[in-house]
Order: sequence, then C-alpha cells, then structure tokens
Amino acid sequence: MDNDLPIWKQPDRPLEERVEDLVSRLTLEEKVSQMVYYSSAISRLGIREYNWWNEALHGVARAGIATVFPQAIGMAASFNQDLLHRVAQVIAEEARAKYNVFVEHEDRGIYKGLTFWSPNINIFRDPRWGRGQETYGEDPYLTGRLGVAFIKGLQGDHPRYLKAAACAKHYAVHSGPEPKRHEFDAVVSEKDLRETYLPAFRDAVKEGKVEAVMGAYNRVNGHPACAHPKLLQEILREEWGFEGHVVSDCGAIADFHLHHKVTNTPEESAALAVNNGCDLNCGRVFESLLEAVKQGLISEEAIDRAVKRLFRTRFKLGMFDPEDMVPFNKIPYEVNDCEEHRQLALEMARQSIVLLKNDGLLPLDKDKIKTIAVIGPNADDKQVLLGNYFGEPSRYVTVVNGIRNAVNKDTKVYYAKGCDLLQVHDSHWGNPPTTGFAEALAMAERSDVVVMCLGLSPLLEGEEGSVAAGGGDRADLNLPGVQEDLLKAISQIGKPVILVLLNGSPITVNWAHENVPAIIEAWYPGEEGGTAIADVIFGNYNPAGRLPITFVKSTDQLPPFEDYSMKNRTYRYMEDEPLYPFGYGLSYTKFAYSDLKLNKREIASGDDEPVRVSVKVKNVGERAGDEVVQLYVKDLEASVTVPKWELRGFKRVHIKPGETVEIEFELTRRHLSLIDNDGRRLLEPGAFRIYVGGQQPDDRSRQLTGQQVLEAELTVTGEVVELEY
Repeated sequence: MDNDLPIWKQPDRPLEERVEDLVSRLTLEEKVSQMVYYSSAISRLGIREYNWWNEALHGVARAGIATVFPQAIGMAASFNQDLLHRVAQVIAEEARAKYNVFVEHEDRGIYKGLTFWSPNINIFRDPRWGRGQETYGEDPYLTGRLGVAFIKGLQGDHPRYLKAAACAKHYAVHSGPEPKRHEFDAVVSEKDLRETYLPAFRDAVKEGKVEAVMGAYNRVNGHPACAHPKLLQEILREEWGFEGHVVSDCGAIADFHLHHKVTNTPEESAALAVNNGCDLNCGRVFESLLEAVKQGLISEEAIDRAVKRLFRTRFKLGMFDPEDMVPFNKIPYEVNDCEEHRQLALEMARQSIVLLKNDGLLPLDKDKIKTIAVIGPNADDKQVLLGNYFGEPSRYVTVVNGIRNAVNKDTKVYYAKGCDLLQVHDSHWGNPPTTGFAEALAMAERSDVVVMCLGLSPLLEGEEGSVAAGGGDRADLNLPGVQEDLLKAISQIGKPVILVLLNGSPITVNWAHENVPAIIEAWYPGEEGGTAIADVIFGNYNPAGRLPITFVKSTDQLPPFEDYSMKNRTYRYMEDEPLYPFGYGLSYTKFAYSDLKLNKREIASGDDEPVRVSVKVKNVGERAGDEVVQLYVKDLEASVTVPKWELRGFKRVHIKPGETVEIEFELTRRHLSLIDNDGRRLLEPGAFRIYVGGQQPDDRSRQLTGQQVLEAELTVTGEVVELEY
C-alpha cells in the first residue's frame, strides 16, 4: 500500500485512525456540510457528495424497479425470522446492484445511496395508527426477533464492510397520533418504557449491531426525542454501547422551535440536537450550526464527534477504498428484480397470509368451479399490493389476475369493482341499492362462488402528510364506506363467499365473522400478492400465518389514542375479549401437541444456565403444512403488575401428514424477569407457568381453534436478582 497517501486513504490502517485523519483535515464549514442528509462534495479532497436518505421497508423503495415484498406487518405475520433474514439479504443485494449502476452514471441523488432508514421497530400499540403497517406488530419480543433478522440480513456478515446500513426507527416512544406528531408529548412510565417501548431497540443495537438509529418527531416526557439526553446519551450510548450514528426524522429538528417550542431559533435547535447526540439532520436546520458555534451554543468538538460517526459509516460501506477491495461492488445490475427474487416475494406473501375463518369452504377444488366472481374495490388494485414506502415492480399480480391465472382454462372469472373504497350511499338510489352494486350482484348470481376483496388502502392509512385520509390515522376500525353493505348484499344471494382482506391494520369485521364462511387476511402482499392469495384459495398452499397484532371488536375496547400507558393495550394487557387474538391463525390441517418437557422444574435466581423446553408436534391431518409453535411465559407471583403472559419463543416448522417433530426452546433468566415500577429488570423468586402451542393460552383462541395449549410450571428460588436491562 502507498504510505505516501493520507492515512484516511490507506485501507490497511485501522478504521478509527482513518476517520480521525479525515475529519482533522476538514474546515468547520466542511464538517457542517456533512451533517445534513444531502452531504456536500469536498472537492479538494476528492470526496463526492452523498445523499443519506434511502428507504427499504419491504424492498428498495423510491428508486425505480425493484422486487416488492409484502408490507412489514405482513412479513411479521409469517412468524419466520429466517425467511425475513433472507428477504433483507435480497434487499441488500438489489440495493448494491442499483447503487453500483447509479454511481457508474454519476447519479448520487436522493434514494440512491446505501444508508437505508429501515426497519421501523416501533410497537403497534393502537390499531388506529396509520403507520402501524410499517411495523412488526404489537409484541416487543416478536418485534425484536424480526428486527434483528432484518438488520443482520441487510447489513451482511462481511468482517470489514457493511453490505448496506440499516437504521432502527423511530426511537423510541412513537406510534401516533400522526396529525399531532410534530407537537405531541408522549408521556410514558419507566415501567412501560423499559417493558414495551425499548426492548426491540435494545435488541437492534446490542444483538443486531444496527449502524444507525433514527429519532422520533414527538417529545418523550417533555424532551424532543431527537435531542433526548436520557434516550440518546444515557441509554443508547452509555448503557447499550451504541457506536453508530443517530439521524433525525425528516423535519424533526425544526419542530423544536416551530412546534414543540423548546427552543426559539434554528441555531438553538441545531445545537440542542447535536449536543444531545443527534449526528445527522434529515432537514436543513443543521446548516445553522456555523452560526450556533459563533453564538457559543455548541463547540467544534461536539461537531467533530458527530462528523466522525458519519464518516465511520461511509468507511464501513467501502466508499473510500479501492473499488476492487469491496466485494459488493461486483454485484451486477441483473440481480435486481430477477426471477429468483420474485419467487422469494411470492413465498413471503404466502407465508404472510392468515386464515381467520374457514367453515370448510376452503380450499376450493378448481375442477369443480365453472364460474367464479371476484368482487370489490381491492380486487384489481395495484396500490393495495404495495402499501407505503415501496419500490416499483416490473410486474405485479392483483387478486383477480391471480385467480384468473390459477383456474382451469374453461372456468369463467367475472370481475366487478362493486364500490369504491370510500363510497357513500347514493341517495338517488336509496340504501341499498348503491351505485356499482347491480353489476356485482349480477355477477355473483351467475357464479358458483364469490371472492370479495375488501379492506383498506394506503389512501386510507399511512403517514401524516401522505395521501392518506384523516392525517394518516383511522377514526374507526370498520370497513370504510359501503363495503360492508356490499358484502351483505352479495351474501344474501346465497352463494358461498370468501372474504379477502387487504389492509395494513386491523378491521372490525364482526358481521363477516358471524356470516361469511371463509375469511383470509392478506395485508398489503407485495408484487406477487394475487398469486399467493390464489394459491391459498385453491389449496396450492396451506396457510399458516399468525396475527402479529390483536383484532379488537370495537374501538370501545381501546383506551384514548394519545394515552401511551399500556393498560388495556395489546394482548399482554387487554382485558376485553378480542375478535381475533394476537398469534392466531388457522390451517387446512390439524396439529397435535404432546410431551411438553422442561429439563428442570426448579432453578436458582443466580443460575445462568437456561431451561430447555421441548415439545412434540404431530400433523394429524391429511395435508402437509407449516405450524407456528409459540411459547408464552406467565409470572404467577410478581410483585408488580405484569403482562397476563408474554411471547418468549416461536418457531415455524413444516410438517408432513402423520409426521411428528420435536421442537426445542431455551428459556433464559431474562425471559423470566420482569420490569418493576422503577424500570429495573428483576428476576424474582416464585412460580411461573410455561405455555406451548400453536396460539396464545387465551379463551378466545381456544374458541376459534378448538385447540388447547400445553402448560407446565417452573419455580425460581433464591433472592431477587437485578439483571442487565
């Protein structure tokens, strides 16, 4: 290596030396120019401009053609962290393939870089939240496992280079309401903070080694999340040892003086953010740092610290090394949107589908179907395949086209929209009939079976400032407009009806549950969504997805949206009976559980050795299928209020008819510990109940599935032990 080169250009020198050397060569103006997402070129050093803003929630987004996987909430329903890891690996492959071409053609604009502001690991605590579709659901453990899988897949396992840089967002207490996010103060107890809102972020940092963390828009207990001394410094940096960079949400720093009113000027806002650990501004306020230094609001040393973190990420991405040293520079454009990736999108879409109800109608025998009607506003709509933060698929399959492709060539497929998503009653025609119903009714009358494609769309739920109605959130959880009226009218004809829901958040389909023989939850299923749905309807695929969020019966069961207490929220604390529980989903086959064993029934609180839990699962049906084996823990003698029970393990396994498999879990002291009212993680002596089955141990799941879970007791002896959070 040429030692005449500056240290920062010598790849054989330690990373920290290179970072120190480079930053030492920059003027204050140049340093500040690197702290906004559109970082400027430093021509005298040969450093090109770089745009940090990129998205990869469920595929490379907003940068042209890319494979589009199901929306995050759908991928969570797969309960398959290994498959999600593979999806993230593919996203990183396509990201590098696209980046290589962009750089070759000197396109260094927005959405063209390698720093992806994904995944969203906020807790989906309230089903009205429009951005809940971006998350992995309501459970901290599930969210943590899936978040780590995604991060590791995206960043890769190369010993020197990141394949791409992931970002865990929005740190940390953030889940609506969207229209108030720029001024809202989320008030949260120490217990809820540590028990619910922080665990997935801790996993992302300590286990996933995530490269970046994005702060939230709102305040948390009075402090803006993007300048929160406790969250950003005490917990993230000091307690968890985070070494990456922190980026603000877009426009969040300007909120300090414009909406939160915690500062008076852009200079004060910029200084407050950087002094408290925010390194990169998605926005323009950090341009005021030059003036903030002059005013004595911030030191150049604080700016140096932030700039070093940012350049460290760029070095780890290989941006300052010879091209042939970075193996990812060789990834060809042809891997983007390739057939192998399309097949992975199809497999993830299949695994995301949740069968909510089946009175024996499904699967359909396509040899017995001569005519089929596909009806509804979501039956032939590209947007409901994509959700939000999406790329552009080169080909996509809507539900009606998936069914057309699946049926026999002589089967007649009728299609009618029936109504628009938000269509209201036509006063001219009365209530009903309604405009659009007549054609749909005529087609249903002429068909052997009807597939109703209803639900939501990104036009109805999403981010504040997007096209979504109501500021992004939902006022209620019912089917919008006249969709339920259309469903009732079609059902009255007397033909078998299959309801397919396409949506990013729960819907209160109480009438449908009582009156429709089959209900499928398909989420926003990605580019191959229609194929996956048809595969389930006609039995080419046996569904096994599980709900990652509770479907309530009514908003009357929910606390006020702005209340961030977990009391009566999610399956862990909900007191009322839900419509469909977290962890619930049906199959075309049946599984029998037996021989639940713990290798020890008593452990000392100081014993670090995990408890091994094993169970046998047999497919007692006639079809091969996947089963999602779930382990829950209930603390029977806690000194403080704790969840009813909590998910502490899950495995998705494929089992052939008549086959028995043995599943093993490990229970650690952390799995048995609680968070006390002061936010401490304690392992208390006492009795614990362990549940293992294909569902939660709740009454509603038993009613819906006719299945029981197995249970065993475990005793912890000794003294109370405080564990590392």
